[in-house]
Amino acid sequence: MRTRMTSRSRLILTGAAMVAAVGLLAGCTGSDGDSENVVDQGTSAEENAAEGDTVTIGFSGPAADHGWLGAINSGALAAAESYSDVDLQVAEGTNDVTAQIAAVETFINDGVDAIVLLPSDGAALTEVAIKAMEAGIPVINVDREFSSPFAARTTVLGDNYGMGVSAGTYICEQLEGQSDAVVAEIAGIDSLPLTQDRSAGFADALSDCGLEVGPRVAADFTVQGGESATSQLLSANPQIDAIWNHDDDQGIGVLAAITAAGRDEFFMVGGAGSRNAMEAIQAGDTPLQATVIYPSTQAADGIALARLIAQGKTAGDLITPSVPNRIVLDAPVVTADNVDSYIDLAFNS
Repeated sequence: MRTRMTSRSRLILTGAAMVAAVGLLAGCTGSDGDSENVVDQGTSAEENAAEGDTVTIGFSGPAADHGWLGAINSGALAAAESYSDVDLQVAEGTNDVTAQIAAVETFINDGVDAIVLLPSDGAALTEVAIKAMEAGIPVINVDREFSSPFAARTTVLGDNYGMGVSAGTYICEQLEGQSDAVVAEIAGIDSLPLTQDRSAGFADALSDCGLEVGPRVAADFTVQGGESATSQLLSANPQIDAIWNHDDDQGIGVLAAITAAGRDEFFMVGGAGSRNAMEAIQAGDTPLQATVIYPSTQAADGIALARLIAQGKTAGDLITPSVPNRIVLDAPVVTADNVDSYIDLAFNS
């Protein structure tokens, strides 16, 4: 029988866990240097991989209306299938907040062991996520954050600010010494915090090397939007040295507009890490020279963590015997030199 967990009881348990962890560490700091005094690391990687009690995990995400979200969903399914002790219950993808809330409530009523949730709107799904947590069901929040720390046991995020920093740093390296270089930016949807974070990181990285963002347009993460915004950008700016396009899905339209305009005096950096972009980087026959990863494996990671938490296991390679509360994934730059290391994880636009 699942015990209802209130916000107060969660805080008490967290405090108790911290005390226990301190005790563990204190027990291994003897001054005699005895090698037998080691930290208990919880479950090992081998124990985590071994089949355990079957756990039921509910998964809900938005409608797969572009390549990245399609990869998010297929990654979650593939991760669950890789574990013989996971029973995955999948709600139909939807951008309707009310429908997604209803899906989570169904998971709660069905008594699943954990929920992996990529909310269509983080703030709007916060209340029902808290309801699940208070019912004793750990929630793993993916990509779009809830508005309360009590809504999730663990949060898995891509690094939007870091994407901008990675793109800006790469462009700085390529334009070293060109203080008058014209650097353009093709953003996604400007009203979204993720776009704002990406743009902030980009501006900060350029500033560090004495450059600044020049002409800037915003698209909408679609092929059509990317093509239209890029056509406007190119028409208004006869000379550009580098472009950062935030999203490889809209990047198909961006490259189409560049081809139509016959422009090739600049190089371009993409964002997210689609297979289309990586193949263009391999071919070397377009201005696209690099892309910055925004992992489409976040839901797959969420499934793996939900399994560990539901089975009472820990992150085996960490000293602290627990599963982290917050995980922010890396935003590496993919170029012709390292594309072979990333292309197998790429998604199709």
